[in-house]
Amino acid sequence: MRIAFATSECVPYVKTGGLADVSGALPRALAEAGMEVKVFLPLYDSIRVLDHELIFAEELRDLPLQIGNLNLTFNTWYKKTPGLGLEHYFIDCPHYFHRGRIYTSDYDEDARFILLQQAIINILQRYHWAPQVLHANDWQTALLPVYLKDKYFWDRLFDRTASVLSIHNLGYQGRFGRESVDAAGLSYGKYYPGGPYEFHNSFSFLKAGILHADIITTVSETYAQEIQTPTYGEGLQDILAMRRADLYGILNGIDTSDWNPRVDKYIPHRYDFDSFENKVLNKKALLARFGLPFNPDVAVIGLISRLTPQKGLELLPAAFSDLMRLPVQMIVLGDGERKYEEFLQWAVSAYPEKVGVYLGFNNELAHWITAGSDMFLMPSRYEPCGLNQMYSLNYGTVPIVRRTGGLADTVHDYHEFNGEGNGFSFRDFTPHALFTSVQRALSLFQQKTIWREIVHRGMQEDFSWQHSAQKYLEVYRRAAARKQ
Repeated sequence: MRIAFATSECVPYVKTGGLADVSGALPRALAEAGMEVKVFLPLYDSIRVLDHELIFAEELRDLPLQIGNLNLTFNTWYKKTPGLGLEHYFIDCPHYFHRGRIYTSDYDEDARFILLQQAIINILQRYHWAPQVLHANDWQTALLPVYLKDKYFWDRLFDRTASVLSIHNLGYQGRFGRESVDAAGLSYGKYYPGGPYEFHNSFSFLKAGILHADIITTVSETYAQEIQTPTYGEGLQDILAMRRADLYGILNGIDTSDWNPRVDKYIPHRYDFDSFENKVLNKKALLARFGLPFNPDVAVIGLISRLTPQKGLELLPAAFSDLMRLPVQMIVLGDGERKYEEFLQWAVSAYPEKVGVYLGFNNELAHWITAGSDMFLMPSRYEPCGLNQMYSLNYGTVPIVRRTGGLADTVHDYHEFNGEGNGFSFRDFTPHALFTSVQRALSLFQQKTIWREIVHRGMQEDFSWQHSAQKYLEVYRRAAARKQ
């Protein structure tokens, strides 16, 4: 099967969030399953051509495109993965992609990603390469399903190309002014109140994509249900409910070559369940790194997060003084809103032997925290998928989460009566619910036999991309069958 995969970010080239992890791992897993995959993304100024050994595509030199009234050209660089049918193509247009940032608040943010999408179509046409599936991701590439049906319907090359649109976070919808319809090279015929392109007096890339894609996916089964409700639907719940027959939740996988305590190159001591005593050595090293005392009976709770309301950080201040009365230490890694950063700085000064904080991002430290903590906290208000809870389960670090989205699909609450569950979860978005869940986890942490059973269940889970890739292939085949 031929698959074109369109994204705005992709590891190892550029990353701001989970989309980059998916865009790096899923195409590779598909290629390893025998598929022919081409990945398309912008060549941002942060991507070093020489460092990544990218090759200039001479046959795609200075291709012209018109975005609204602006005439531009773009070039293309590429990289082929030896031994696999996997290629990456980088759209090179400094006017739009040399901004010092991946995403901006600039007046032409719409035009930046309109160019990306039109360039993708242009390259496919130039190579006369007809994908059976064109997979778009989030609002930045959500116009591709629209283009196939409304702009390039005349090109027989795409007669049998099905479109799949993945929603990684419904909160970001790509909404722009009416003139963006023209910049995208589309007709105003579908832009009217309540029309396919219009959403609250704006042109919504994501809404248009949802209505035009052959199949829509999102990143967990629970999130697929949640976004059809007013609580999580961000105003698009009725449209998503209308398309529920074509909406699938597929849980993201994790890179088990990178996030695996048996082979992790970052942590001081590697381990598995049979050598679990080495995890205690990682705990000691983590606490020493933050200048905190070690006590085997005091649980370390890790938290790695963007410091935003979505991640549930607003619950922490109200519950914090009660949490600090418990036999617990907390290590936090992240950055975000100033009020949360200031709160964490206060917490370090108020509880110098119980709290360690690193403001910013540090990949090595993220591995240390995952390996060295006893528990991992994710109290998210909403969480489409989440990866840290899966990393934690893989490392025998028991997650404490709010039961939403992908957290509900991966973390199963421990039940004393049937002895099942791999972590702890709470439903109410309240400081009290968070506190009582931590309290319950700590009581079982002291019961070592039960705790090891919880840890063992988590470490046995299979969150590899091979499993998720097979589910995507099923969706691709279903979409492609509609075009036969």
